[in-house]
Amino acid sequence: MPQADARPEAVRFHALHFADSLQFQPGPGLSLEVVHARGRGTRLQVPTGWLSLCLPLSGRLWLESSGSHWTLPAGSWQAWRDSAVRMGCDDPGAWLAVAGPLAAWQRSLRMSGHDRPEIFPRTDACPRELRRLLVRLARVARGSMAADDDPARMVEAVCAAVVEQQHDLSALVARCSGRTRQRRQQIMLRLLRVRHLIESCEGERPDLARLARSANYSPWHLIRVHRDVFGETPSEYAARLRLQHAWTLVRDTATSICEISESLGFESQSAFCRSFKKSFGCTTTEARSARSEAGALAA
Repeated sequence: MPQADARPEAVRFHALHFADSLQFQPGPGLSLEVVHARGRGTRLQVPTGWLSLCLPLSGRLWLESSGSHWTLPAGSWQAWRDSAVRMGCDDPGAWLAVAGPLAAWQRSLRMSGHDRPEIFPRTDACPRELRRLLVRLARVARGSMAADDDPARMVEAVCAAVVEQQHDLSALVARCSGRTRQRRQQIMLRLLRVRHLIESCEGERPDLARLARSANYSPWHLIRVHRDVFGETPSEYAARLRLQHAWTLVRDTATSICEISESLGFESQSAFCRSFKKSFGCTTTEARSARSEAGALAA
């Protein structure tokens, strides 16, 4: 039976309101910090060496780390552990964050009952169960639930839900080279850092040299390792994301095709249209017409 002292020392609650900011300081300890922010201009800074989970409940959350900027819409969640990170909301929205030193998370992960668990940095759609657990954890940490609710137990439940959602990444760790699982997990963390940079480029063509530097690899070694693990090169992954974004912009927005091609970094509108037709088997006009017909049928 696990010892009681194997759980975090404390789960502390912080409330942020209009224009409030909070900065956690690095240091020893096993406490986890739960933040509920509401209102325009709220800010949070998490230091290096910590792992954080953040969830926008309404509005959009912006994040910044190591020169990289990205936004997180409501309905998505972010796990981050790569470096110090700043986050905030400039809209009158609400969001949650749970942050703490890696040692505190690792103890909760072991208590969650998984074999050699790990939480990887990742942006993903937030399943209903994980959202429910994070909201309940915030309420328990604030003291709004029954007195017998245990915050440490809630953290363990959150860890179990996160590990379950990241089972695909855990399976890919086996493809990483390395004699030990710890070494393979370190390689996966490097590759996920590269993929995050690609995802945050927002239409720009990622620079292979910069991607390689972020992983401490040579460009050719990065190409080989990324292909071995994910089945595609970083450039192929970037191209696939760009086309997925193109499909969304064409189908779900009224943005002109010229503006879309410019925002996605295509040389010309005709080059974008050729790439779109080759990838999806229809022209941009046909894609938008199909959307309009589907909308009319639904009405």
